[in-house]
Amino acid sequence: MKIGYTYASGRGDTDLLLYRFAMSLCADGYRPVGTVQMNEMCKQTGRCDMDVKVLPDGPVIRISQALGPGSTGCRLLPSALEESVGEVAARLTREADLLIINKFGKQEADGHGFRPLIGAALELGVPVIVGLSHLNQQAFFDFAEDFAEELAPDEAALRSWFERELAAIRGESQPPAATLDAS
Repeated sequence: MKIGYTYASGRGDTDLLLYRFAMSLCADGYRPVGTVQMNEMCKQTGRCDMDVKVLPDGPVIRISQALGPGSTGCRLLPSALEESVGEVAARLTREADLLIINKFGKQEADGHGFRPLIGAALELGVPVIVGLSHLNQQAFFDFAEDFAEELAPDEAALRSWFERELAAIRGESQPPAATLDAS
């Protein structure tokens, strides 16, 4: 079993990609657990408020804090992140189809946040997809080692990987690859 990771290059693009992917899974009857980030721009600062939706059915938790104008420090509110981790932990069972972590961030790089849940999901046989940024890339690779598998930043690639992993876990035969009719 692998840990799929993806990175979209534009600001907020990975968040939007994972959100849309998760919502499409829910619409198709799958049961993803985890978090997807929803950003709301603040007109005063030009920076976004960071909210995560706990999958599949909420709540939405604000994980950022306002530090004031001109501040450059980390705006993550660790207690809110841990609240979202607790919400996801309560939903992570063998019945989950996928664990989605919106970002392998500094907390995960330091061994906290969602990092223990990634291991728990793998132990339960639940595939994992994480959003990744260049900032914590090396920490992720050190953690995931040979389990890391890069996924193209598009919904079709995420869906294909997810369905392949889920079929392998469930011992189902994989659908035949599409072939071109030469006639």
